[in-house]
Amino acid sequence: MVKNEVRPEQDHSRREREESRQERADRNFVELLQGARVAVTGVQVLFAFLLTVPFSSGFSRLDQTDRWLYYAALVSAAIASICYIAPTAQHRVLFRQGRKETLVHRSNSYGILGALALVVSMTTSTMFVIDYLFQAPVAWITAGLLAALAMWTWFGQPAMDRSDRSADQSADQSSEEGSSVSSPDD
Repeated sequence: MVKNEVRPEQDHSRREREESRQERADRNFVELLQGARVAVTGVQVLFAFLLTVPFSSGFSRLDQTDRWLYYAALVSAAIASICYIAPTAQHRVLFRQGRKETLVHRSNSYGILGALALVVSMTTSTMFVIDYLFQAPVAWITAGLLAALAMWTWFGQPAMDRSDRSADQSADQSSEEGSSVSSPDD
C-alpha cells in the first residue's frame, strides 16, 4: 500500500477540520489582529509625520505637483489607519453578538484595503521627498520601483501561492477520487 505524502499545508488543513466553526473564526480573528498590529504602528508613524509637514517653513514653497503628492500621501495614510483600526472598533460594537465569522471576512477585506492604501501612502511620500531632494525623473523611477516591490511582495506573490494551493487541492481531490489510498489523517 502506497501512502500519500503529507505536505505541511495539507497537515494544517487537516487540523483545521478538527476545530469548530467558532474556534476557527476566533483563531482567524486573532491572526488578523496580530497582522494589523504590525502594520498599524507603521501607518500611524507615517500619518503623524505627514500631519506635521504643512507646518514646516518650506511647505509654502512647494509647487502644485508636490502639494498633490502630499495630499495623496496624507489621505491614503488616513484611509490605511481607518482600515487597520476598523476590525478592533467593530469587534467592540459587535461583542457577544455571534457575528465573529462576518467580522473575520470583513476584517480581511479591510486589511487588504489598508495594505493598498499603505502602498499608495508610502509610494507617494517617498516620491514627495525624492522630488524635493532630486528631480522628478528620479522620484518617478523610485516610486515606481517601490510600488512594484510592495505590490509583488504583499499581493502578487501570495496570490500566486493561493493559485498554486488551489491547483494542488484540485489535483489532490482528483487523485483521491481515482484511488483508494488514504493517509492516516483522513
